[in-house]
Amino acid sequence: MNYVKGKLKRFIYQNNDNGYVVALFRIRETNEVKLQEKINKTITITGIFNEVNVDLSMILYGEYKANERFGLQYVVSSYEIEIPTSEDAIIEFLASSFIDSCGERTAKKIVDCLGSKTLDLIKENKEVLLKVEGMTLNRADKIYNSLMNFNKSSDAILKLQNLGFSIEECGRIYNRFKDRIDNIFNDDFYDLKEIIDFNKLDGIYIRNFGADTEVRIKACIRESMLNLSFNQGDTFYYKEEIVNFLASHYNIILEEEVFNQEIEVLEKEKKVIVLDRRFYLAEYYNKEINIAKNLKTIDAYSRPEIKDLDAKLGGLENSLNMHYNNDQKKAIKTALNNNITIISGGPGTGKTTIINAIVKLYIAEHKLSPLDILDTIALLAPTGRASKKMATSTNLPAFTIHRYLKWYKDSNDFYYNEFNKTKHKLIIVDEVSMIDIDLFNALLNGISADIQLILVGDIFQLPSVGPGLILNDLIDSDYFNYVPLNQIYRQSNNSYIPYLAKEIKNVDLSEEFMSKKDDYSFFECPSAQIKKVIEQVIKYSLEKKIDEKKMQILAPMYKGENGIDNLNLVLQSIYNPKSPDKHEITYMDIVYRENDKVLQTLNDLDNNVFNGDIGYIESIMGNKIIIDFEGNRVEYEKKDLKQIKHAYAITIHKSQGSEFEHVIMPVCRSYYKMLYNKLIYTGVSRAKKSLTIIGDAQAFVGAVKNNYSMYRKTSLKDKIIEVYNSK
Repeated sequence: MNYVKGKLKRFIYQNNDNGYVVALFRIRETNEVKLQEKINKTITITGIFNEVNVDLSMILYGEYKANERFGLQYVVSSYEIEIPTSEDAIIEFLASSFIDSCGERTAKKIVDCLGSKTLDLIKENKEVLLKVEGMTLNRADKIYNSLMNFNKSSDAILKLQNLGFSIEECGRIYNRFKDRIDNIFNDDFYDLKEIIDFNKLDGIYIRNFGADTEVRIKACIRESMLNLSFNQGDTFYYKEEIVNFLASHYNIILEEEVFNQEIEVLEKEKKVIVLDRRFYLAEYYNKEINIAKNLKTIDAYSRPEIKDLDAKLGGLENSLNMHYNNDQKKAIKTALNNNITIISGGPGTGKTTIINAIVKLYIAEHKLSPLDILDTIALLAPTGRASKKMATSTNLPAFTIHRYLKWYKDSNDFYYNEFNKTKHKLIIVDEVSMIDIDLFNALLNGISADIQLILVGDIFQLPSVGPGLILNDLIDSDYFNYVPLNQIYRQSNNSYIPYLAKEIKNVDLSEEFMSKKDDYSFFECPSAQIKKVIEQVIKYSLEKKIDEKKMQILAPMYKGENGIDNLNLVLQSIYNPKSPDKHEITYMDIVYRENDKVLQTLNDLDNNVFNGDIGYIESIMGNKIIIDFEGNRVEYEKKDLKQIKHAYAITIHKSQGSEFEHVIMPVCRSYYKMLYNKLIYTGVSRAKKSLTIIGDAQAFVGAVKNNYSMYRKTSLKDKIIEVYNSK
């Protein structure tokens, strides 16, 4: 194996997040012929390093090759830290920055006293240092602890490499788990799933420790339960589901007695809870209980009613020159006079109108100044686009729940929590159907008990991506003030979008769904012609000055002939064709071009961009990409494009919480796995001014009739009933 030995002399670049380093390295020895002339000279090295300092003696393994931008570099694939053996080298090492409280004079005294076995002698018994003239117990402790920590780091990295982790993964693992790295090599190995994909982790474990250990079986039981939660949205499971998932995904086939024994162990470890036939991951069981208790605490807070509210509401109607229907009035008055209120309605039923009225009346009732408003009222939503929609409609700031609670991405914790509450008194949360059990639990933990909490959503939309059925469970418990909105307001005498949404919701399609309306068209065509028809509609729309900023294509899935990936290739060629005036960059075989419409797929609190945000590539310079998200300009490196996708076409899931002026929605039989009522309903209800459906009418009818997404196994409703009935 090719190697170079020498010392790290100077850092040129360090990335503290992933350990990537560019540095100068002075070569003392090498077996590479082309580097012989570099002995006693410095070269540039690059690679992933963990806790390394200047003047560290190292053995590097890798390849010396040319980089098109930076010239010749030694690209390090792995490394070892050289432990010094000669007395001069030991003195130099002890006097280095790795060892605390030991300068050169002290280091020389130690080696003069203990000789060439100095390091081994100190590690065996730190009290040998007390033989050195002038040594104190405190200084001896610091020298010994520094040496042991140094060895622990290098030993752990080497051990992790030998197990099969890459050097980058080794650095991430050590930095995250250094305080309990010894446990990681034993019973806590699967805790590494925090930063390493479980399937990769499982493969490494099997190769090194075997497939039938109790450590692996317990880890795979819990991972099976977690997968069932995210695949099905459940917060509890039945034994048969877990056993079947274990067998099909991890090849673990357990006799009933053995399975029961492992579950008992997990119960004793407080990782799993079993009640009757229901099997819970402890975190989901506890979160359901905690949500119920927090809601009861908020609900129990004493609050005086607002006097003369009917008259004040009438005054608002007069000032705005509008009229609220009975359902809307009930929703507004209920929200203002109660601690917890739930409002649900489909498109065109006036949810935004109600939010505006609640805010205006609350401000007037409490005589809030502009500064008071910011300290008293919080408008929240689960996605960036949904929060921006609230902000636009109310002319007040609105936040994602993650941003409001100040989410720490690395630890997945929140600054505001059960020990540190926010101070707002009125909180309105929109798009509640999108909120899973984890986020709702975090929100209730972070807000104070004397809050007025108004939850707004649409129970017929897609449920949350994560586990739970929060909005439905709260309503079904029958313990909270709930106001459904049913009356639809026409956009014109020939408008149809909100009525189509209602027909889909009621699984009662009229023949009108094939007829052209002011705001709606259905173009029936074979699957093979869908892309061609979309092209024609897009080109016609462009003639009408409807560009990609006003038009959004929504589809159920990424793969396949009419999948989003293929649609985006077609749409990019129409909306933003290749041009010598536009810089491009290729990542994972996808060409990104200046002016491209793109979608953020991960939350990035530091840059104030969130999963589902849509922006435009402003510039590409080398590996630097600037994307403009509605005035928020964010810089990306090429590697960051893993969190970016083209957004000419996006999934219906990603569109939740958003409205688009014009929507095109292809529907065909090849989408069959994703054709169900709530998905189609959600896509239709995203359209504000016009909706065009293209494809197979029978596939559309079948999707409307398919209600399979209604079934999720959750017990929040039961927990609420239990908590409210307890003393």
